Amino acid sequence: MKEKTEIEKLREELAYNPKNGSVTLTADELRRADEFCEEYKDFLNNGKTEREIVAESVKLAEIAGFKPFEKGKVYQPGEKVYRVNRGKSILLAIIGSKPISEGVRLAIAHIDSPRLDLKPNPLYESDELAFFKTHYYGGIKKYQWTTIPLAMHGVIFLKNGEKLEVRIGEEDDDPQFCISDILPHLGTEQAKKPLGTAIPAENLNILVGSRQIADEKGNDLVKLNVLKLLHEKYGIVEADFLSAEVEFVPADKARDVGFDRSMIGAYGHDDSVCAYPALMAALTCNNPGHTAVTVLTDKEEIGSEGNTGLNSSYMKYFIYDLADMQGVKGRDVLTASQCLSADVNAAYDPNYADCFEKRNSCYLNKGVCITKYTGSRGKGGTSDASAEYMSRVRSLLDRKHVLWQIGELGKVDVGGGGTVAKYVAALDVDTVDMGVPVLSMHAPWEIVAKIDVYMAYRAFYEFFLD
Repeated sequence: MKEKTEIEKLREELAYNPKNGSVTLTADELRRADEFCEEYKDFLNNGKTEREIVAESVKLAEIAGFKPFEKGKVYQPGEKVYRVNRGKSILLAIIGSKPISEGVRLAIAHIDSPRLDLKPNPLYESDELAFFKTHYYGGIKKYQWTTIPLAMHGVIFLKNGEKLEVRIGEEDDDPQFCISDILPHLGTEQAKKPLGTAIPAENLNILVGSRQIADEKGNDLVKLNVLKLLHEKYGIVEADFLSAEVEFVPADKARDVGFDRSMIGAYGHDDSVCAYPALMAALTCNNPGHTAVTVLTDKEEIGSEGNTGLNSSYMKYFIYDLADMQGVKGRDVLTASQCLSADVNAAYDPNYADCFEKRNSCYLNKGVCITKYTGSRGKGGTSDASAEYMSRVRSLLDRKHVLWQIGELGKVDVGGGGTVAKYVAALDVDTVDMGVPVLSMHAPWEIVAKIDVYMAYRAFYEFFLD
């Protein structure tokens, strides 16, 4: 091996230069990363909505020995509990050996992703084609959602109160759905419009049928045929959509990307790519010092609102219940706690280099990314982690040999974004964002690197045990 020059030694000692894990990790570490991501792909395919992810998390948690949390029960160190909030958020805790007055360790990820929700009264017919009206959820580029296969997921409550779970378009023999677009031959005027207005939101109408009901006369016969089919198979009548939460998501499965299979392409990496590592850190963490809590929350993509989003009190109440178990004030537990807000950052994309500042961007294969602050422009809407807490997290990752980097979300005045970090910080908890770099974030098919996914797991796991 060639001996390093003095300049090379000096640069290595003094300069900040995060390394690419594909050349710095051992063959065994790369193998473990690849194996971890095989199960992550299954998780992605099994859970494309917040309800499905909660159900899958409960199944995995119970296999790992977690039991439903019983308020008022005194749990002993090492015991594992979970609480589900309205089927769309979940909290998992491993009781630590240290008094809860010393705080808890929180890893919090969101499990909602940009998608198309059905409007309350969605089904209509136009010129002998039947459609569903949608209202897009979260930040999307509307043109990306046309002409791709879509699947229907969600719950519908029938008039009699019966709950119907719907998942259509994922199996090989299922029908799928789509939003049509104008052909280029006739799209001259559309092509003149900016990308943001070329596809109006009210044109995101999902094609669901084209055959008329047989031997009938009158209006809306295609719509009536769709209603007949839905009623025959599911018992649905049109008014049942008023008591439904139905989401349309890309029907694609998670797949390896690249000749080297180093990346994963899938819908929902933002934020399942952090939720799954945070979940697995909880499921594999035994006998931590501080009580370890993973929270998988809803509604982040629309501001964390509602009673299943983190801008509500359900997480705070859970911590209060844990505190009551040991006769401690919940607010004192929160003040002593620490949190990793597990959310993604935008990976540097050389195809759109003008949107990034290279020195302060994160990159595929360089490990989990710490984001000191999010927000937009003048740091609006962020918690901005303290130097003291940054030092603690940095020291932990280095000590445990976790590959990590730091990054901002693009150039200062180009845009910005938010996470749940500010809501956790508002509870007087030391908080910083940490997650996986993502290419094509919020697109129907996002890209991540397997090394980074595995390093996210290692980071959350070591955080729980520290």
